[in-house]
Amino acid sequence: MKHLQGKLVPLIKQGGCGPKIVELARATKEPAATLHYNLRKMEREGVIRAYKAVLDPAKIGEGFRVLALITLKPESYVDPEDVARRMAKHPQVESVDVCTGDWDLAVRLQVESQEAYYLLMKSLFLKKSVQRVKSLVALRTFKSEFVECGSTAQ
Repeated sequence: MKHLQGKLVPLIKQGGCGPKIVELARATKEPAATLHYNLRKMEREGVIRAYKAVLDPAKIGEGFRVLALITLKPESYVDPEDVARRMAKHPQVESVDVCTGDWDLAVRLQVESQEAYYLLMKSLFLKKSVQRVKSLVALRTFKSEFVECGSTAQ
């Protein structure tokens, strides 16, 4: 079987809940059996972690997007991954990255409103491990989860 990872990854990043074999076959000009084999191999090797839909946050009541830059207290910086893992468990947290530079963590959140962010911030960030938070509110998103979002006026 052919190795098609280089052709498949950019197509899968474009969104959808799972691979659409017919579309992938058309784009790669490869037979469905070859595509199935390569996709399963990529899943077993951990190249493909999950298939998921990319949702429009505003249409599901989570249109308030925030990037929170966090500095940890010195005693918590001993294990920033532990703090990141705990934050990642919250359903409103889209991603958590351990960083270098002025900030220790970058946390991307989606909530319904400014008030919801305030309440989440009180419970999530204002704990012993967080020293400082800088919140950046997204006014409009043009690309998320490798999918272009457009610039529709609202």
